[in-house]
Amino acid sequence: MSEWVQGTVIENIHWTQNLFSLRINAPVDDFKAGQFTSLGLDIDGERTARPYSFLSAPGQQPIEFFFYTATDGVLSNAMVALEAGDEIFVKREANGFFTLDEVPSAKTLWLLGTGTGVAPYFSMLKTDEPWQRFERVVLVHAVRQHSDLRYQGLIDELSHEYGARFVFQAFVSREDVNGAIKGRIPEAINSGELERSTGIAITAEDSQLMLCGNPEMVADTTTALKARGLSKNRRRTPGQITVEKYW
Repeated sequence: MSEWVQGTVIENIHWTQNLFSLRINAPVDDFKAGQFTSLGLDIDGERTARPYSFLSAPGQQPIEFFFYTATDGVLSNAMVALEAGDEIFVKREANGFFTLDEVPSAKTLWLLGTGTGVAPYFSMLKTDEPWQRFERVVLVHAVRQHSDLRYQGLIDELSHEYGARFVFQAFVSREDVNGAIKGRIPEAINSGELERSTGIAITAEDSQLMLCGNPEMVADTTTALKARGLSKNRRRTPGQITVEKYW
């Protein structure tokens, strides 16, 4: 079992009332983009911990994580109050197979996420691998409100560096936002709106799709894609759909 190491909070970025990011210095082992580790705090005499995906790139310090503060989330409500200099426990070794080396090559890589489920994608996009293996990368981020769309500075940097090879498509379910699709990802796949908006077709021949975030989105999007002839990606039977069960 991986051991705990002590990390130090470098910065707590409060994006909105419910969204925040922690940047932490911690002596963790090397990890792959897309993997997760566990973060923990001692609360009322007990270690409370749960897994979170790295948002930072492999080898980058401080390491970074993206959180949503759940109403009944004991750990997230404790972490949101952390300040620079506070200590937090981090598992030394990362885990998980939601990584690009598990995904077959294709013309277009689609990265579909809801809420903080985009964190592993930002880790991937900071590396060379997606740009070496895929002609285009489409990042889809679905949120409830416009204010939940974060890391726009990083998205702008990717657009500037990779031009037409990088496409960003936002979904905002509760507001009308210019350039964003209003609604849910699976419905936009069924109707063809996602493809019309990005100008890129989703096909079994040319596409690989990674899904991360709300379990309902993952399940419904998988169903929508299977209806179009795509299949789950497994080591023994490669397909086009790779999923992460985010909670």
